[in-house]
Amino acid sequence: MAIDRKAEIIKAATESFSLYGYKNTTIDQVARLANVGKGTIYTFFKNKEELFNEIVFTLFDDMQKTANEATRKDRPFRENVHHALFNMLEYRREHQLMIKLFQEKRDLGTPAVQTIIEKFEQSILSFIEQKVNLAIERGEIRDCDSRITAFIILKLYIALIFDWENYHDPLTKEDIANLFEFYLFHGLSR
Repeated sequence: MAIDRKAEIIKAATESFSLYGYKNTTIDQVARLANVGKGTIYTFFKNKEELFNEIVFTLFDDMQKTANEATRKDRPFRENVHHALFNMLEYRREHQLMIKLFQEKRDLGTPAVQTIIEKFEQSILSFIEQKVNLAIERGEIRDCDSRITAFIILKLYIALIFDWENYHDPLTKEDIANLFEFYLFHGLSR
């Protein structure tokens, strides 16, 4: 059985980035973990940033597939957005690399990581914006600025799933769905 060197390198790099973050991962570490020479890594990737980008963009693609699989044509917009966002954010929460990247962005502000996180959020916002525009076309929601609506939806989810836990017990999926429904779709007015 032939060894797929590129796959081994990607696996080792993912492990290293997940444990040590982008800033503290070196090509030497990746080479040791993959049990290859540095030169072998450079036959596939010109530098650490290129290797990192390939790994993260694969994660983004997987996350978007997860979100698309969570939506169904027979469900209303409200439910689809909830299911898709929750699955995407759970994916982020369950993958150690994503957790480490968000910590590194917060704690160190590493420019390469900040750029990746911005692309990650833009990818999610674009996905939500498409769903908002579709809901407007179908008459499920009022005509609105889909970019602003997508931003509000994402930030509300992030606040309820991650920020809330900094000070309180985690909310259940049902709690989040109810809060999302209340604040976004019903509002505070009577």
